Amino acid sequence: MTEHDDHKVEKEEHDESLMDKISEKLHFSNHSSSPAPASSSSDSDDEKKKPTSPAPATSSFGSKVRRLFGRERPVHKVFGGGKPADVFLWRNKKISAGFLGGATAIWVLFEVVEYHLLTLLCHGLMIALAGLFLWSNASTFIHKSAPHIPEVHIPEKPVLEFASALRNEINRALAVLREIASGRDLKMFLLVIGGLWLASILGGCCDFLTLFYIIVVVLHTVPVLYEKYEDQVDAFAEKALHELKKQYAVLDAKVLSKIPRGPLKDKKKD
Repeated sequence: MTEHDDHKVEKEEHDESLMDKISEKLHFSNHSSSPAPASSSSDSDDEKKKPTSPAPATSSFGSKVRRLFGRERPVHKVFGGGKPADVFLWRNKKISAGFLGGATAIWVLFEVVEYHLLTLLCHGLMIALAGLFLWSNASTFIHKSAPHIPEVHIPEKPVLEFASALRNEINRALAVLREIASGRDLKMFLLVIGGLWLASILGGCCDFLTLFYIIVVVLHTVPVLYEKYEDQVDAFAEKALHELKKQYAVLDAKVLSKIPRGPLKDKKKD
């Protein structure tokens, strides 16, 4: 074998080894790249199999929270949504503060100073009439115009509306009392008796004016505080009502169910 042939053989072997290396690299790259789509597909399958994460508990609870006394409207709408609601919820702080300050002044005047209503009205009218009388007679001497005393009269429409609304409320209260006295609703009977008993205790502790002032203070403080912290209050009230219902169920099973009831309700006409 000549030297040229040996060189040719070495060249062919070098080319074959080079081709083997290239094929090995391509084979390795195929093996390394082929699992990637499989893994991505498996990941996508796993993501599909995974259950969707539920919404936060706070948001779902917030949308389904049970409001106090089954309330579905905002606090402002519960109070009528007009000027009385604005006063109780301090929408206009000057009017609310003035109303509360006036009620406080009246309470201090009658309870602390022990001023009487008739005496106050008489003294007020005496001062007003004396001032206007002197001003009217002295206007010619001091060269000033006489005071303009407006004609004050009570309009008929608001009085009739108030009387009609009061009549409707009284008739409704009488109907409720009649329903309770008939012995058909034991739960309502117990609630009314408990409310009257509580009112009698409050009436024994303070007089009517003090009780009225307490109601005014409560109306000017509790609603605005409840509106500010209504979520926390409603959550606590829901737990408390749930516990009260459990206790009432036990009481009903052991005591109330054994009490004889009144006559059954009249059958509805077809």
